[in-house]
Amino acid sequence: MYSGRRRGFVEWIIHECKHSHPQRPIAVTTLYTPAAAPTDPVGWTDPQRQAAFEGWLARISPLHGLHTGSVRVASADASFRRYLRVDTDHASRIIMDAPPDKENCKPFVHVAQLMQQAGLQAPQVLDWDEAQGFMLLTDLGSTTMMQAIDPAQPPANLGLYLQAVDDLITWQLASRPGVLPLYDAALLQRELSLFPDWYLTQHRGVQVEGAMRETLDSTFAHIVQHNLAAPSVFVHRDFMPRNLMMPTQADDLRMGVLDFQDAVYGPVTYDVASLMRDAFLTWEEDFVLDVTIRYWEKARQVGLLDHEDWSQDFGAFYRAVEWMGLQRHLKVAGIFARLTLRDGKDKYLADAPRFIHYIRSTASRYRELKPLLRLVDEVEKIQSMTGYAYGRM
Repeated sequence: MYSGRRRGFVEWIIHECKHSHPQRPIAVTTLYTPAAAPTDPVGWTDPQRQAAFEGWLARISPLHGLHTGSVRVASADASFRRYLRVDTDHASRIIMDAPPDKENCKPFVHVAQLMQQAGLQAPQVLDWDEAQGFMLLTDLGSTTMMQAIDPAQPPANLGLYLQAVDDLITWQLASRPGVLPLYDAALLQRELSLFPDWYLTQHRGVQVEGAMRETLDSTFAHIVQHNLAAPSVFVHRDFMPRNLMMPTQADDLRMGVLDFQDAVYGPVTYDVASLMRDAFLTWEEDFVLDVTIRYWEKARQVGLLDHEDWSQDFGAFYRAVEWMGLQRHLKVAGIFARLTLRDGKDKYLADAPRFIHYIRSTASRYRELKPLLRLVDEVEKIQSMTGYAYGRM
């Protein structure tokens, strides 16, 4: 578990948290100028969908003052959704293009409303053609928290992370049961199965059977048991700098929140683990501890951590965060392999070593996870093979 040296460092961090007051993020304010022409024109592979889009855009443009000639690509994500940007006289808007046979937009609309009711800066739905999968949204800007981060100077980013922590706690305080799907044992198990199904079998070519299957089943049971013991709150499920937008108004320092359609009701530890063990950015542990302790201080003050000894013992809470993070890392390693091997999105699997590092770091700290550590080391050929072999490499 935690050594005396680690506990001493944690106590030092708590002291520093109580005696420092870093600045909050500065709003990104710019004079809006409508685009003269699309900078990244929109391409279509399906002429019928293109015609449907153009018809929908023509119908809604007069009502919302859209400049139809300014439509250009804004971004795409890991799903089948993509986002376009279009201008009005005074602002820009975002268009979601989500083919209804591949994407269900109802959760997006539902969670956006929950976030707005909670006081978060989430996109407002201005128009939605549910049958065709087109949606017009308010634009939260084009600068993500990730783009504003300086990876070379962790302390310089503390204000950004503290604003993210404040927004996260605002979201969690709005929680109530029966509103979002449960992050239950069945969902946790389905997510964990992505690691053997896609990362090990499809990516590494390993036959998951025999001793390896037994090790994974036993480890996954421990992970699910640990994580289900945590108090439940609203969980964004991908709360990280790429999905947080920098404030655009000097008088409103709330960050914009995106990519929330998979939100659930589950462990309070999930989103802070997601924030500090990022899918695309790795921090040294001292910075991770610093921000996590600041979250812990705020969360316990508002009653979010009234569980066992969590509100008094940061070490107990942090162990729970690590176990929750491990579940996410195993899941995401599988998802990134699937995105590359099934969906042809090669860039995602390039980040797999980051997740293997996360998995190994956590597994090395806990006795119950040492079999998982040996399994991963053997598959990744990180150390000499000992004992039995885990299937075909």
